[in-house]
Amino acid sequence: MYEVQYHRPASLEDAQKLIAGAEDPKLLAGGQTLLPTMKQHLAAPSDLVDIRKIDGMAGITREGDSFRIGAAATHAEVAGHAELRAAIPSLARLAAGIGDPAVRHMGTIGGSLANNDPAADYPSAVLALNATVITDKREIAADDFFQGMFTTALDEGEIITAIRVSTPKRGAYAKFPNPASRYAMTGVYVAETGAGVRVAVTGAGENGVFRHEAMESALASNFAPEALDGIDTPADGLLSDIHGSAAYRAQLIKVMAKRAVAAAD
Repeated sequence: MYEVQYHRPASLEDAQKLIAGAEDPKLLAGGQTLLPTMKQHLAAPSDLVDIRKIDGMAGITREGDSFRIGAAATHAEVAGHAELRAAIPSLARLAAGIGDPAVRHMGTIGGSLANNDPAADYPSAVLALNATVITDKREIAADDFFQGMFTTALDEGEIITAIRVSTPKRGAYAKFPNPASRYAMTGVYVAETGAGVRVAVTGAGENGVFRHEAMESALASNFAPEALDGIDTPADGLLSDIHGSAAYRAQLIKVMAKRAVAAAD
């Protein structure tokens, strides 16, 4: 690894000052992507600004019919939170299926969303559940947050502080994981929310997570696996790599979506 300055600010204000004063700073939350990238000499930030211990960045609290999940909440915390698990079991199960125990106890929901890896699990949950991403500057609707592979609506230096998610009527997530990395080769999150049925697909799109409007329309009329029988996803715009072709992922989208609808609770 290259030489780097490590900082642990006590407040968001301190973090912003450190970011503004550094040549090439990077925020550190769980570090599950950033640190391996640095070890491979694919990233060489001048400064690491560790935001995990800032007051208000961690923890999960209930606010009426919604939950406020701190950006520094780990996957293990999301998976194990009793109230969240009872109200939104699909989200807790998604978190429990990320990586392995070491990753789940270090990786954070905020770090995952800010990175917006095209095969990450959380983006599909945030998009399907119509969640809101809260930063130190504003609130961003899920439909506006994800803007392409590894690209979000975050401005330079903007910090995710929490995610607000409302309890859906029902929902589920199903993924076909890469057997080595546990990343989603294709994952589909289906949720019936106050805004209607929403279907979000991760792991398959060239531009990252996306909503499947044809499936949403079909499930709005009949929330059952067979409602998706006549819907085929075009292979255009889907990823094709050594793990699976675009056509293979197109078929996986239907299979995973049907499994999610059947498991929705």
